[in-house]
Amino acid sequence: MAEENITRLNVDGKEIILIGTAHVSRHSAEEVQEVIESENPDTICVELDEQRYESIKNKNNWKDMDIFKVIKEKKATLLLMNLAISSFQKRTAQQFGIQSGQEMIQGIDSAEKLGANLVLADRNIQITFSRIWHGVGLWGKAKLLMQVIFSIFNKESITEEEMEKMKSQDMLQSMLDELTENFPKLKVPLIDERDQYLSQKIKDAPGEKIVAVLGAAHVPGIKKEISHHHDLSRLTEKPVSIAPKILTWAIPIVILAVIAYTFFANPSAGIQQSISWLLWNGSFSALGTAIALGHPLAILTAFIAAPLTSLNPVIAAGWFAGIVQAYIRRPHVEDFERLSEDVHSAKGFWGNKVTRILLIVVLANVGSTLGTIIGGADVIRLFLDNL
Repeated sequence: MAEENITRLNVDGKEIILIGTAHVSRHSAEEVQEVIESENPDTICVELDEQRYESIKNKNNWKDMDIFKVIKEKKATLLLMNLAISSFQKRTAQQFGIQSGQEMIQGIDSAEKLGANLVLADRNIQITFSRIWHGVGLWGKAKLLMQVIFSIFNKESITEEEMEKMKSQDMLQSMLDELTENFPKLKVPLIDERDQYLSQKIKDAPGEKIVAVLGAAHVPGIKKEISHHHDLSRLTEKPVSIAPKILTWAIPIVILAVIAYTFFANPSAGIQQSISWLLWNGSFSALGTAIALGHPLAILTAFIAAPLTSLNPVIAAGWFAGIVQAYIRRPHVEDFERLSEDVHSAKGFWGNKVTRILLIVVLANVGSTLGTIIGGADVIRLFLDNL
């Protein structure tokens, strides 16, 4: 048994054993089984939330997904990010001939075998993504989204020795330093807050001996945080900020007011502004839909919808383009069945009807945002030229 991946703590009279794992390592899964069998704990905590636990227990849950509901509930971006991030783990796991998250599955199986309590100790993934998305800002959103999408094309493979090195704290610290450098605000919701959440759930778990199966990146933070009390309700709040809402309404109001005034002062300049707004918004949104290989009618829908939806923050061009694509190229059962395999490659992402719809929603909205910035700047330019 490799003791360097095991941390033993005593907190409030409980013996807590943390197993730091790499999520796609065969050795991690074997180590989890060995530790649990030798320790015979009262409770096993795993770094999963209810949603990810259900996806492990019910591998056919993709078949029940309603793509129209995903679009209408504004979850397309979060789902696409989740799929893209998990695709790297799945590709690496496939390289080693194992199942992604095998150490978590082993923890669940061992709990059932021993009759131990099972605690899902991680925060809901949608809350984590919401807090990440809220915290990175507009430019951060664009960078993060592009990096996630480009990760789909990453074909880099690593050796199993390198995978085991990832479990060392020095390697993890350098990775987190790099992450913080690229996205300074990302580490707080992705690592720090989850360290706090995980530590409180582990500490509150029933029994006197507890084994926790965790990604190794969380072990240093949990060692630091477990002696403190953490308010789980605060850590699970969905962020609400008034400033972005004011801004999203202020921009279209200013654009409409500027165009209206220009029409009143110089009708020909007002027409120029309107055409500029329509073309920039529509073209960029249509381009995003085309990059996602949308149907021609979906591309046309994005072009028509973007100039209008950009003036109404409640709706988005990508929703309309995605719904049109879903009606014309409706996903079949086999598309949902292949989803877990198709996310392994860029070809699969663009080829699967489900993920193509998600890409259309996201890229049409990204294009519309770019069109709003450029088109809005041109509207202001024409306004100033005609003062």
